[in-house]
Amino acid sequence: MKDTPINFEVVKSKIESSGIPSIGKATIRELVKLVNEIEAVTGDRYIRMEMGVPGLPTPQIAIDAEIDAIKYKGATAKYPNLEGLPELKKEISRFVKLFLNIDVKPSGCVPTVGSLQGGLISFITIDRMYEDRDTMLYIDPSFPLQKQQLNVLGQKYVSFDVYNYRGKKLKDKLESYFKNGNVHSVLYSNPNNPSWICFTEEELQIIGELANKYNVIIIEDLAYFCMDFRQDMSKPGEPPYQPTVAKYTDNYILLISTSKAFSYAGQRVGMMVISDKLYNLKAPGLKRFFKTDTLGYSMIFGTYYMLTAGACHSAQYGIAAILKAVNEGKYNFRDDVIEYGKKAKIMKKMFVENGFKIVYDYDGDDPIADGFYFTISYPGFTGEELLEELIYYGISAISLSITGSERNEGLRACVSLVQRDLFPDLKYRLEKFREHHPVK
Repeated sequence: MKDTPINFEVVKSKIESSGIPSIGKATIRELVKLVNEIEAVTGDRYIRMEMGVPGLPTPQIAIDAEIDAIKYKGATAKYPNLEGLPELKKEISRFVKLFLNIDVKPSGCVPTVGSLQGGLISFITIDRMYEDRDTMLYIDPSFPLQKQQLNVLGQKYVSFDVYNYRGKKLKDKLESYFKNGNVHSVLYSNPNNPSWICFTEEELQIIGELANKYNVIIIEDLAYFCMDFRQDMSKPGEPPYQPTVAKYTDNYILLISTSKAFSYAGQRVGMMVISDKLYNLKAPGLKRFFKTDTLGYSMIFGTYYMLTAGACHSAQYGIAAILKAVNEGKYNFRDDVIEYGKKAKIMKKMFVENGFKIVYDYDGDDPIADGFYFTISYPGFTGEELLEELIYYGISAISLSITGSERNEGLRACVSLVQRDLFPDLKYRLEKFREHHPVK
């Protein structure tokens, strides 16, 4: 079978010369390199679903504010305040009140070099809080780079795929780890990368109440803030709010990305929000590594200071301007990013009509939302086999197996870089795939 949409011999040759032992297990960046090389030779555009990167323009208000900071405020010539611009910290505090309905003082609202760095700061510091706790728990599927951070740090972690433990089942599963006494923190994303599942209020309450019972810190990754488009959470100070574990516990650190919701990926600024309780928490174990036993101070003036001299100065002005406009109801970011949900709905329909199935398909009783990601499988293929086969059809994604998922038949697809003018090509390629691989 060589009449594939992309030249079979070129694809086969590039795969063989890539040096990748298994295309199905390839990292995101390895797949990017492979597809780039195939496109360069064939001239064919791929349906690029492997990269979870934004695909929308940055709001002009942020660009103007950053230019102003560079031209008139000397932002490029000065180190930023390590804790963040005062006006930005104030707007972050307002933002979490207006969109999550939680109260956090500006002192605990810290701009970081992307929310990925906010996670790294948290991992390093929390691991040093206790002499008798040395393990983080990942609720999978999860973003592979966050586990890679722990691997580089040499820190311990355990994980489980939440697919079979939704609803009330989550309590017993979490408690089976917590009762061992070695878990100091939990990490998950909501909405989830890669599966796009969203925890229900029942599940968030379970997580929060168990965090209180076992004194465990919850690191909640809100990279896709208010992007569960089944509800409109974009009105400042009005319900519904972005669901959060912070409603049920004070043992939380929130990681909020500006890359997706605000299309501000290139300037590498995220937000780390530390609860007032944790910011002031005394943990004697910290003094083994830091000057103080206070968690918030150690995170900022110990770990963060060691990693960088602060987030990009001019970009902080840009994000402050966006948040101020959002907080005052002058800019509705949902109006822009809902394009991801609209594209996902169309693309999912194309896949399903051609024999594919959605792997992570429900949140409780509700069908999963249309958003930044979705997950797919095809009868008779493992995820790794499916990924390699789709490369010949001009479609790229990543295998769920590299995300901690136990659903090894599946792939993660990201909609952000798939432009609408490629939809006819996607339809043709999926139909050709089904023709070559009829479902029995």
